[in-house]
Amino acid sequence: MAVKQPVFKPYNQAQILVLPPTLEELIPLWHPVRVVNEVINKLNIEPLLKAYHIRGSSSYHPQMLLKVVVYGYVTNLYSSRKLAAACKESIYFMWLSSMSYPDHNTINRFRGVRLKHALRSVFEEVVKLLSEEGLLSIEEINTDGTKIEANANKYTFVWKKSIQTNKEKMKKQLTEIWQYAQQVASEEDKMPEPPDFTEINSEKVKAAVDQLNEKLAAKDNADKKVKAKLKYITKHYPQNIEKYEHQEEILGQRNSFSKTDTDATFMRMKEDHMKNGQLKPAYNVQISTSNQFIVNYTIHSNTTDTNTLNAHLTQHEASFGKAPEKLTADAGYGSEENYTLLEQKQTIAFVKYGMFDKEQNENYNNKQPFAASKLFYNQEKDCYICPMGRQMNFIGTSRKRTSTGFEQTVKRYQAGNCANCPLNGACHKSSANRIIEVNVNLNRLKQKAHELLNSEEGLQRRKKRCFDVEPTFGNIKQNHGFKRFMLRGKEKVEIEWGLIAIAQNLRKKAG
Repeated sequence: MAVKQPVFKPYNQAQILVLPPTLEELIPLWHPVRVVNEVINKLNIEPLLKAYHIRGSSSYHPQMLLKVVVYGYVTNLYSSRKLAAACKESIYFMWLSSMSYPDHNTINRFRGVRLKHALRSVFEEVVKLLSEEGLLSIEEINTDGTKIEANANKYTFVWKKSIQTNKEKMKKQLTEIWQYAQQVASEEDKMPEPPDFTEINSEKVKAAVDQLNEKLAAKDNADKKVKAKLKYITKHYPQNIEKYEHQEEILGQRNSFSKTDTDATFMRMKEDHMKNGQLKPAYNVQISTSNQFIVNYTIHSNTTDTNTLNAHLTQHEASFGKAPEKLTADAGYGSEENYTLLEQKQTIAFVKYGMFDKEQNENYNNKQPFAASKLFYNQEKDCYICPMGRQMNFIGTSRKRTSTGFEQTVKRYQAGNCANCPLNGACHKSSANRIIEVNVNLNRLKQKAHELLNSEEGLQRRKKRCFDVEPTFGNIKQNHGFKRFMLRGKEKVEIEWGLIAIAQNLRKKAG
């Protein structure tokens, strides 16, 4: 009896086909690469063409390179070398590139140089196309931020506090040597009073060092240790103070930066595998979303979200011609400056303030029976009534200016006789008469926000924000593994995030 053999399908690598298959046939109709191709074909790439010179050898077509790079970000290929390899290995990239094989230098130059001034307009075109299809709203947005690690060495840092400490040491050393020079100076060659070292700069340090050298170099009775110290100061202080001035210019309003990417600020990251709150050089990425599509994005070096909203809204206006009609955000944006800004732009703000969530808890309200916000205000007499029924009279106004230059006005009210009050110690802890400070404008804005947030529409928008903007960040960082920028410098980081935003929108459309 014959033994049965397994049956295999024909396999012959040398088989010649009469009608070989095309790449078009090999790509499914529903595949995301077709969405990338279709959308980019509809875009106006005129701004991108301006990045190319008329003279010189022929270049790869920017539309093809844009498709390759965007589809790379859609499929989590961020490296220029991997993108170049994919153009030779993947049928999807071969189809997009029409069997062209740009090398990694071409791709990197296109991404870092050619897209510098054109990517924003490409992103805006994509958003407008999606808006026309009814997939997103440009007028009603949710805003939030996240920190993404920079491509920078976390051990090459510069801290403002360290610079200030070193400058204080400089002041102290210069003052001590100057005072010593005054002691050993003769009557004919008397040293003047020490210069004002409250604010030191390179010119002031150099002038002081030159004068000290002139007075002490010829003094045989001068202490050798002091001379050695002056020699060290002469050699190092002038160049050190110039270095500190340059670093302070880079810092601006920031507290730190990395030497390998001076635009990156050290921030506390949520994705900390060491679980010890380690600081890393990073950028604060702000986005506005609608139905999990990214409508607007900006990159900031600020560590907090509060001071980013102005620039973010300015970009929205530049992109779409007007401010959004409605904006929803968490308590990180709930400042007087931001509320005022949104009011001026006539944007309805569903934005929480710092204590909003706690105020919704009745137990918290019961724990604060003597809070200034609980006191009755008599508008006719412009006074507050303390818990014992006594008047707290207006005593003056103070003005404060924030780090961004926004001016806040605070009114102050003081009680008349707290010493003999039976609630003294419970009502307040001060040994003098109680003083409260009231920001009238902020209270008005918070009351307005409270009413909006607790309205039926406000409740719906608060719920929607949680599964709109936050999952967008989660999808990019967790599902697609983008947790660290590959390019350095704020300009290139903006390009990279712009590609991430376009990829997110096209993934969602294909989705």
